[in-house]
Amino acid sequence: MNVIEVIENGESETTEFKTSFAEWRDVVETISAFSNRNGGTIFIGVSDGCEILGVNNGKSTLEDLANQIKQNMDPVIYPSIRIEMIGGKTIIVVDVKEFEQKPVLAFGRAFMRVGKSSQKLGYEEIRRLALLTSKVYWDGRVCEGASLEDIDEGKVKWFLNRAKSERRLELDSETPVKETLNEFNVLKEGVPTNAAILLFGKNPQRFFIQSEIRCARFKGLKPLEFIDMKVFGRDIIAQRDDALAFVKEHIRLHAQISGAERVERWEYPIEAIREAITNAICHRDYEIASNTQIRIFDDRVEVWGCGQLPEPLIPGDLKGEHKSILRNPSVAECLFLIKFIEQWGTGTNRMIERCLDHGMPEPLFDEVAGDFVVTFRKYSFTDEVLNELNERQQNAIEFLLEHKKITNREYREINPDISERTALNDLNDLVHKNMVATKGEKKHRYYILR
Repeated sequence: MNVIEVIENGESETTEFKTSFAEWRDVVETISAFSNRNGGTIFIGVSDGCEILGVNNGKSTLEDLANQIKQNMDPVIYPSIRIEMIGGKTIIVVDVKEFEQKPVLAFGRAFMRVGKSSQKLGYEEIRRLALLTSKVYWDGRVCEGASLEDIDEGKVKWFLNRAKSERRLELDSETPVKETLNEFNVLKEGVPTNAAILLFGKNPQRFFIQSEIRCARFKGLKPLEFIDMKVFGRDIIAQRDDALAFVKEHIRLHAQISGAERVERWEYPIEAIREAITNAICHRDYEIASNTQIRIFDDRVEVWGCGQLPEPLIPGDLKGEHKSILRNPSVAECLFLIKFIEQWGTGTNRMIERCLDHGMPEPLFDEVAGDFVVTFRKYSFTDEVLNELNERQQNAIEFLLEHKKITNREYREINPDISERTALNDLNDLVHKNMVATKGEKKHRYYILR
């Protein structure tokens, strides 16, 4: 639109009218308000009713206005100031862009454009604005030493086609790589960001050696002796697939007959584990020199992210409704485009639902030694409960995990030098703790895990 059309539309969230230079203080405050929101334009010499009044433009008028802006704003803003002639009358047009480093103060106070007015912000609003805009997200930074040569064109093409299919992205499949990456907001002045390298890099570990997933299948219940271990590099989308494939290698796939059909069912709900792995690669703190980890034990699967939950979330929040607070917004936006995540804070709720539907306890959400951990359990007892058991009872749990049932005699065989009465007391205590259940009567009695 030209200047006349803008004026005819009246004042708005991005348009302000001032009658003369006498309102210069209001002009400075409006510059603060526009800078702290979405930018806007001030017309000096126009009435609230859209009438062109004009101004007297003396020799130093524009210079005086620029000086007032410079002297009374912090940080200093340099808006575009120009003269427009409309119907033989002179008006001054001040174009203000949104300023990255907020808040912008006028006369020591911060203003925000709300509707057609510029409102003064209070302390809490200023603090919130500063926190929101001062954060430079790691994934949005330029990847030092990287160039477009480090981007895998095939990965970009695959991603683009997937986004078109999943989210109906309106971008031609033959769009050049550079233009595609610009559309995904993972380039800065033609240089790949950290997010671009994680998602589409030929060799992301050349730049971020810590950007791997470490997977292990441990023997028993503790992370002491592993049966198998692999470390997966490449891009984070490939890591997600590799890690899930590792989990499938080390959990059971049961076959059941449902009606006339043979139905295969994984030992754990695969969709829930996939969700946990996706969350880990999306929300981890990539500045920490550690790996995302998948730990598989006889009784559980643990997915360790890197770093704590983004503030102000705590583990307890994840069982109810909560906002999606992003640590890596560029990565998250790209994963959203291919439907790996939804960005509604519902991922943990879906994990809970899928575990319950699978007949398993809810997953545990916890922070351990500075890392967020999701634990999928076969049974309702936790490590905390296990640690409260005596050594004989812990031996019995290990035996049950391998053999599925245990008798009083077997209990005494794995715990030599104890009486039948001691064994019975120990086993009854496990029943009381709701960890095992009894089957059979008297001499034929045995115990199974709940």
